[in-house]
Amino acid sequence: MECGRKNNPGLAVSTLAGQHCLFDSADGVLKLVTGKTYRTEEAGRQTFGPAEASPRKILLMGLPGAGKTTLAKVLAPKLKAVLFNADAVRQNLNKDLGFSLEHRIEQARRMGWLCDRVTEAGYVAVADFVCPTPETRAAFGPAFIVWVDRISKSRFEDTNLVFVPPRNFQIQVTPEGSPELWAERVQGAFDQWSRRPSENKSF
Repeated sequence: MECGRKNNPGLAVSTLAGQHCLFDSADGVLKLVTGKTYRTEEAGRQTFGPAEASPRKILLMGLPGAGKTTLAKVLAPKLKAVLFNADAVRQNLNKDLGFSLEHRIEQARRMGWLCDRVTEAGYVAVADFVCPTPETRAAFGPAFIVWVDRISKSRFEDTNLVFVPPRNFQIQVTPEGSPELWAERVQGAFDQWSRRPSENKSF
């Protein structure tokens, strides 16, 4: 499902081993499992540091309907990771954003900011969203990239038109195999990748 195009009620934005990260819409505060509290407008001001690999940040990207969310829900518990689903983030944090390229880039930047706050606290962060162009991937920031490439076309023509297959990624998920199988493969590849020296990582 394309981010935010269907109303998804509820405050849960992400999970960590069954625990919820909540957005309190009453006072505009995002309360992360890290124990830190950030006002949501901070996400709009945040700038990224040096372009170096984050060993704890995973991007599951691909066309709407490719199976990103299904895979993410299987993968995150294996890594004891905080999972950010773009639909939930749009519904609870990014209601001001539409689907223009400019807004897609800002959505990616804010998703990256959320993940960075989690990795700063020592957790693994998994982001599940389309991230359709090189510009949106650059805005998200360095990460272990999983391209969920199980369909050639989504039901959203505007997304099909702007989607650019990634040139750089760590693992490509193809139509063959179950989400459980691919979660194991991603976990193994991520564990191996995260132990490599950062200067040897390519994006």
